[in-house]
Amino acid sequence: RISGAGSRCFHGSARGEQGREGGRGVSLALKEVIRIGEQMLADAGVADAAIDAKELYCYMEGLDRTGLMMAWQRILQDNQCEAYFKLVEERASRVPLQHITGTQEFMGLPFAVNGDVLIPRQDTETMVEDALELLKSGSLRGQEYAGGKAFRGSVEVLDLCCGSGAIGISIAKLDKDAKVTCADVSTKALAVAKKNAAANGCKGVKFVESDLFAASDFHGRFGKGKYQLIISNPPYIRHDVIDTLEPEVRAHEPMLALDGGADGLEFYRRIIAEAPDHLKKNGVLMMEIGYDQKDAVKELLRESGRFEKIVGLTDLTGKDRIVAATVI
Repeated sequence: RISGAGSRCFHGSARGEQGREGGRGVSLALKEVIRIGEQMLADAGVADAAIDAKELYCYMEGLDRTGLMMAWQRILQDNQCEAYFKLVEERASRVPLQHITGTQEFMGLPFAVNGDVLIPRQDTETMVEDALELLKSGSLRGQEYAGGKAFRGSVEVLDLCCGSGAIGISIAKLDKDAKVTCADVSTKALAVAKKNAAANGCKGVKFVESDLFAASDFHGRFGKGKYQLIISNPPYIRHDVIDTLEPEVRAHEPMLALDGGADGLEFYRRIIAEAPDHLKKNGVLMMEIGYDQKDAVKELLRESGRFEKIVGLTDLTGKDRIVAATVI
């Protein structure tokens, strides 16, 4: 039970019981309030209860971690406790922390998020870092890859299935020579991505509403063979697995960004079939994958007969995370 938790700030603590006088409550130090919030979140099954309890207070008061430590002994008033525990109760109902705060940091940049976009994950930063290396030097993980042939001068990059725009906007922000286009089938997702581009000062990023490459922007005289890099984090969760995901994901993140079909490979098939017509010679297709999909995606690339230098890359935890290939 978590309802009415705010009253514990004054009357439910063992430390506070002896201090009550004539029905008046005794306020608690911030560290005790956060301890109670952490326990509430842990009881509700929240995985990162300790982190989230602190993050919620930082969000409420506009503090960073240093500010939180400086306020650790602060005594909270009634209204502060009530406001804090209201946030804790919302998180305990398994609403994602990022949907409460409205933001997620990615590549050191702030990104607005809501229920219309997938929350950017730290795992995906690995792919962005690889892309930035590729654009700068034509190498991957320190090894020559595309030979730099496709990456001279101003480079055209397509972030396909862009969602919040985290991938494409990060590339545009961190590589001033990259000309980035973000594409998504969702009008609502693109609205979030446009907001994020403006917030991060990336005025040159273009946006296309499209079901993969279906939009007219990707066809005709100026569409064919335009991009040196197509990068994508497509939906890749098997349909029958979605019901087993954490409540934060299955109940609050867009199904459109999660469901990869019966075997999780539906979007890879479509992207691999269509991407070669939109890549320049020696251009690269780079895709995030599920931890168990490397071999299947690499086989799809081989079977297409249109790619070479097919490689799999791991994330910081050692899990398979990325597959890249150059177009023939």
